[in-house]
Amino acid sequence: MKIRRTAQAAAVLVAGSLVLAACTSPSDDETTGDGGDNATEETTDSGEAGSTAKEDLGDIQTVEGDIFYSTGQDEFTGYNSLTADTYSTYNSVIMDRIRPEGFFYFGTDGTIYENEVFGTANVTSGLEGDDPLVIEYTVADDAAWSDGNAIDFADFLFEWVSQNPAWLSPDPANPVFNHVSGTDYTQTNVPTGPQADSFDAKTFTVEYQEKYPDWRLVTGAYLLPAHVVAEQIGITEEELVQAILDEDVDTLTQAAEFWNEGWLSSPGQVPDPAIAPSGNAYQFMEGGWTAGQSITIEANPNYWGPPAATENITFRFLDASGHNQALQNGDLNVIEPQATVDTLPQLEGLGDAVEIQTGSTLTWEHLDFNFNNGVFSDEEGGQALREAFAYCVPRQQIVDNLIKPIDPEAVVMNAREVFPFQPAYDEVVEAAYDGRYDEVNLEEATRLIEESGIETPIDVRIGYSAPNPRRTSEIELIKSSCDQAGFNVTDVGTADFFANALPAGDYEVALFAWAGSGQIASGQNIYSTNAPQNYGGYSNETVDQAWTTLAASLDESVHLEQTKIIEEELWNTLFGIPIFAHPGVVAYTAGMENVRQTSTQNQVAWNAEQWLLAE
Repeated sequence: MKIRRTAQAAAVLVAGSLVLAACTSPSDDETTGDGGDNATEETTDSGEAGSTAKEDLGDIQTVEGDIFYSTGQDEFTGYNSLTADTYSTYNSVIMDRIRPEGFFYFGTDGTIYENEVFGTANVTSGLEGDDPLVIEYTVADDAAWSDGNAIDFADFLFEWVSQNPAWLSPDPANPVFNHVSGTDYTQTNVPTGPQADSFDAKTFTVEYQEKYPDWRLVTGAYLLPAHVVAEQIGITEEELVQAILDEDVDTLTQAAEFWNEGWLSSPGQVPDPAIAPSGNAYQFMEGGWTAGQSITIEANPNYWGPPAATENITFRFLDASGHNQALQNGDLNVIEPQATVDTLPQLEGLGDAVEIQTGSTLTWEHLDFNFNNGVFSDEEGGQALREAFAYCVPRQQIVDNLIKPIDPEAVVMNAREVFPFQPAYDEVVEAAYDGRYDEVNLEEATRLIEESGIETPIDVRIGYSAPNPRRTSEIELIKSSCDQAGFNVTDVGTADFFANALPAGDYEVALFAWAGSGQIASGQNIYSTNAPQNYGGYSNETVDQAWTTLAASLDESVHLEQTKIIEEELWNTLFGIPIFAHPGVVAYTAGMENVRQTSTQNQVAWNAEQWLLAE
C-alpha cells in the first residue's frame, strides 16, 4: 500500500469557486461556494513536484474495461444538471464527463489552466486604463456535439440567455429559465462578432460591463446544445439565435420550457441521444442506467479531443458509509471518503490491495450566525453574545482531536477568503485578526453573557446536514465548552437541513462547509447584503463596498487589499467563525493509473477520462 500527499504548487492570490457566475446552491454536506487555492510544495502521485494540470498522456487509445466510482447515494436526475432543482455534486460529476469542458479548467490546486483542445480566449481590451474588458473566443474547428452539430456561437449565446438577462426576466423572483444562478448573469453584454453575425460562427466576442476578475470562469463553462432546443420548439438554430438577438420573449419562453423540463429523466430512463448529445470524451450508454443502483457512461467515438482512456465508467448510487467496504470488495475502484479519524486506519487495513492519496483541500468548515432572528441577531443585541460564543468554541481542540489525526499539519483557520497553505494567508490574517479567539476564554465569555442581561442558559441550536459523525463530534466539543459559560448548545442536525432549516432560518448557528476552487469574487455572493448565499442575513456597508471594489478590478493588489478589509470587518462583527480546512483522502484499486486527488470542489473525478485500470 502506498500513501501519498498530492502536490499543490503556486496559486492565485485570493480565490473562491467555479460556480455559475458566483452563484451556487447547497447540494450536500459540503456546499459549493467560497474557497481558495492550494499552494503547498509536495509531491504528486505522478512524482513531479508542482504538477497540477492534466497530464499529457500522449497518443493513447481507449482500452476495454469498466471503472466503478461513486459520489453518494443520490440518483441521477437528467442531462440538464443546471436547474435550481438538479444542480448538485452527484449530477455534476456525471455531466462534467459529457458536457463540453470549456475554455478553462481547474488544476489540482485551483490554478486555472487554458484548455487549448477546446479553443482559445484572448483579452483584446481592458487590461489597462478604463477601456472595457473584451474577450475574443475561438472554438476549435473540429469541436462538435456527438450528433455532428458544431459547437459554435449559437451554443454560447444560448448559454448566456439561459441565465436570465434583465430584459427576459425583469422579475428576479420569477426567472424564465429555472437556472441555478437565478437572474445573476449580469457581468456581460450579449455576445457579439467578429463572426457572430452567423449563428454557426466559431469566433465571437464578449464585452464585460465591469472589469470582472473571474471572466475565465463564465463563458463556456456550462454549455448545452442550442440546436436541440431549437428543434424541440419547432424552429431552426439560426431562428433561435435571432430570437435572442431580437429579445423575443415569447420564443425564449418556449425554449425555457424545454430547458427546464425536457432534459430531466425518470430513474432508469437513459437520456435519448437525439436530445442529449455529448460534447466531451464520454456519452450515455444505451440501457446503462439501473434505477437505484448505477448509471454507466461510455467513450464517445465522435469526440474530437484526446479519447477516454477507459471505455466505461459506472457511477454507483451508494451511500458513503459503504464506500470503504465496496472498495475492498472490488465493487468500487475509486473512493473519496470523508476524512474522519477512522478513515485512514480503515483504509490502511486493506493492505496492498489499495493505494491512498491525502492532501489539503479548498473546502473549509465554519459556524455561521443567524442574523435574521434569535439571540445572535443585532436587533437582540447579539454582538456581545456572538463574541461570547466565539470565546467558548474550542477550535484548537476540534482541530487536534478530529483533523490532525488525518493531517498532522492542520491548523485552526483564521480567514475565509485565503487558506492557511496559501502565500497570502499570513499577511491577510496579520492585517485582519488579532488572535483573540484562538484559545478558549470562558471567563470572558461568561462576562459578556452577564453584561447582555439575557437570562441563562441561552439556547443555541446548531444545525447541519445529518448524519455526519465528524460534525456530531464537533458539536459535542462545543457543547462541553460553551455550556460552562451559560449557553445551552443542542444538536439539531437533520437530513433536510439545506432544503428546510437553513433557508427558513430555523437555527441559531449553522455548521457546514464551503467547497471552493479558483474563483476570486465568489465570496461576494456569500457576505454581501441580500446576496443569494448569505443565508444568515448578514449586512455590513463596509463589506459590501469592499466586495464591489474587488469584483470590479483585475488588479491583484486591489484583491489583496480589499480582502484584508473584508476579513477584518467579518471578524469585528462576527459574521461567523472559521474552523479548519478539510483534509482530503482518496483511495483506489492498487495499480490504477492517473487517479489524482484534487483540492477543488470537482472531486477526484476531475480527470476521470484519464483513469486506467491496472494491467
